[in-house]
Amino acid sequence: MGIEMDKIFNGVFKDKNVLVTGHTGFKGSWLITWLNELGANVIGYALDPYREKDNFVVTNLSSKITDIRGDVRDFDKLLSVFEEYKPEIVFHLAAQPLVRLSYEEPRETYETNVMGTVNLLEASKQVESVRVVVNVTSDKCYENKEMIWGYRENDPMGGYDPYSSSKGCAELVTSAYRRSFFNPQDLDKHGVALASVRAGNVIGGGDWAKDRLMTDCITALQARKKIKIRSPQAIRPWQHVLEPLSGYLLLASKLYEEPKKYIGGWNFGPEESSIVTVGELVEKLIDCWGSGDWIDTSSNDEPHEAELLKLDISKARYYLNWSPRLDVEEMLELTVDWYKNYQDNNVYELCVKQIKNFIKKG
Repeated sequence: MGIEMDKIFNGVFKDKNVLVTGHTGFKGSWLITWLNELGANVIGYALDPYREKDNFVVTNLSSKITDIRGDVRDFDKLLSVFEEYKPEIVFHLAAQPLVRLSYEEPRETYETNVMGTVNLLEASKQVESVRVVVNVTSDKCYENKEMIWGYRENDPMGGYDPYSSSKGCAELVTSAYRRSFFNPQDLDKHGVALASVRAGNVIGGGDWAKDRLMTDCITALQARKKIKIRSPQAIRPWQHVLEPLSGYLLLASKLYEEPKKYIGGWNFGPEESSIVTVGELVEKLIDCWGSGDWIDTSSNDEPHEAELLKLDISKARYYLNWSPRLDVEEMLELTVDWYKNYQDNNVYELCVKQIKNFIKKG
C-alpha cells in the first residue's frame, strides 16, 4: 500500500494556502515539492533560480505551484502577495545564504536577511489569514565560541562574519516581533504562532550554488578532476536536506494545531555521528560516487570561517519526537542518486521517490 501523502502531519497542509519565500532556492525547492505532495496550495515568492540545472528548474516546479518573482526587500510587493493569496501558513526561507559572498556584499546581505525578515513579519502582522509563521535562519546565528558541545536554543545570538551576524539579527527581530506583536499570551487577539528554526549544513540533489561544498565536489567528480578543499579539518553538522525540512513541516503542523505549546526557537541538526570534518565527508562521498580524489587548497588568505559548530537537538527530540533518520552514508547515497540520475529522468518524480523513501525510514 502506497503512502497517503496528504494524511502525513495530520493532514494539516491539505488544501491550505502556504506561502514559501525563497522557493526557487535549494531548500525551498525541496520544501515546495513536499508541500505539493501534501496537497497544499503553494504560493512561492522569490528571485530567479541561480542556474538552469537547479532543482527548482529541472523539476518544473513553476508549473505545479503559484510561482511569483519578487524580492523580500520590496515590502509593497510582498504585502500585495499576502493580501491577494491570504496564506494561512508561511515559511520564510528567502535569504542571501553564503558566508563568503557576505564578505563581498555585506550591505545586501543585511538588507535581505534582516530587513527581509522584518518585511515578512510585518506582512504577517497586517494580513489576518496568517496563522503560522516559520522563520528559517541558520545554525550560524549563534555566538560561536567553537565549543565541543552543541548550542541550545537559548544560547546567545552572534556571528563573526556578515552572513552569520545577519542570521543572528534575524533571530533577534523574530524574538522582538514575537514578544511585541505575536505574544503567546495574546494569541486570541492576533492569532499568529511564530517560530524560528536553525539547521546544520544541508546537502542533497540540485544544489549548484557557488562556494558550496557539494557543488564543488560534484562539479569536479563529473569533470573527473580533483576536488579542491579549502578547510578539510573544519567540523560541520552535516544533514540531508529532507532532515530539517521534516522538522520544519512537523513544527508548522504542531503550531497550527496547538500554537501556544510550540512557539519559539528550534534546532533541527544531525546526530553526533554525522558531525564530521569536511575531509571525512569528501572521502565518504568519493567512496559513494565510485571514483575521484581531492587536494587540500587551504590558504591563510581565505576569509574567516568557523572550524567547529554543533547543534543540540534535545528540545526537538523531546517535545516534537523528532530525530534524524539518515546516517552520513545514507545521506550521501541519496545525494549521489540525484546527481547521477537528474539528466535522464523525470526529476520531480525522482525527488518525490526520495521523499517517500525518507518517510518510510521514520
